[in-house]
Amino acid sequence: MSRRDVWFRTLDDVDVSGKTVIVRVDLNSPIDPETGKIRDNERIRAHAETVRELSDKNSRVVLIAHQGRKGDPDFLPLKDHAELLSKHVGKTVKYIPDIIGEDAVRAIKSLKNGEILLLENVRTLDEETVETSPEEHSRGKLVSTLAPLADIFILDAFSVAHRPHASVVGFSPILPTVAGRIMERELRAITTVLEEDRKVMLVIGGNKPEECVKVIDAVVSKNIEDLKYILSGGVLGQLFLMAEGRKLGEPSESYIKKKKFDMYLKHLVEIREKVGDRLKTPVDLAYEEDGRRVEVGVDNLPVPGAIYDIGEKTAKRYAEIILNSSREDAIIVKGPLGAYEREEFRKGTRIVYEALARCKAFTLIGGGDSSTAIELVGLSPKDFSYVSLGGGALITYISERTLPGVEIIRKK
Repeated sequence: MSRRDVWFRTLDDVDVSGKTVIVRVDLNSPIDPETGKIRDNERIRAHAETVRELSDKNSRVVLIAHQGRKGDPDFLPLKDHAELLSKHVGKTVKYIPDIIGEDAVRAIKSLKNGEILLLENVRTLDEETVETSPEEHSRGKLVSTLAPLADIFILDAFSVAHRPHASVVGFSPILPTVAGRIMERELRAITTVLEEDRKVMLVIGGNKPEECVKVIDAVVSKNIEDLKYILSGGVLGQLFLMAEGRKLGEPSESYIKKKKFDMYLKHLVEIREKVGDRLKTPVDLAYEEDGRRVEVGVDNLPVPGAIYDIGEKTAKRYAEIILNSSREDAIIVKGPLGAYEREEFRKGTRIVYEALARCKAFTLIGGGDSSTAIELVGLSPKDFSYVSLGGGALITYISERTLPGVEIIRKK
């Protein structure tokens, strides 16, 4: 897809030189439990690209971002974020502990061409997380204070585009609105999977079956003939086995019932009936016994310990399927195949992800746990076609084909 064919507005559609631009980025970062400070991460490194481009084009750059939510341990000021972003941009990112007060207004007005300013955590404002229309948000304090100081609004945070929050959609009724480079890349990658004529394979795991079911339903409802395979692992793989009538064992079944994941069993039976043998479920599993990994075939279930991974036979079967994919295929990956954070239960994820890194298909890796798992199994985002920073936004977009933050940049 060439740039002129893009169905949404990008930085190529506006002249930013000498303009004050407000940029919504997502610098929300993991916290080091020992130091209490944020860890360097891919989001900050990625957003540095858009920020650097704008500064190089002599824009006056005003950044809006968040960290955590009020009341949560990771709800922090953004001073450390400015320091990390400065390192990756290669230029100083000023920080001011204010967002709509006199200090913030004064700092924005005093910016010179090419300078960069990061405002305080936008979620210090109660109005930020109210979910309402762009028009309603445009009348709030955040937008009514900052919009008159700016010429353009740039949404570069696909990862928050599923939230109709003030800093995401509120500027669009007032300011010209376009996608930043990260937002652009995310939408290009998703379009490659969803809109082009490709066979789709789903590699679905993790610990959030509700999101997995959304993705499956979206792909199946679009055109079931486009679905090549569903390779299931994680909690979803266990649920599919339960839907077959298999007993997992008390520890795993108690966990599933406690989380109310068993509510999906009836629907998973319906999915199996629809997709037939395109659904692949584990043929063996790994459970914990006295702190050790023990593998068992599904015909020998139930087991006395908690199940934490697919077995090696399953992982190798999935890897073979993945490696037999073609360049015309697209593979969407949602979640790791097991409890990857524990080394002894990382094997299934490692085998499958190594196959994904070697295959010919277009590989779209979901954010969150999948991104972390990539590093822990010794791979890099560069080993895949695209690693999304979106997480929940990616799932919502695949499921619903629209997001509040996407609608405001869509070409009318």
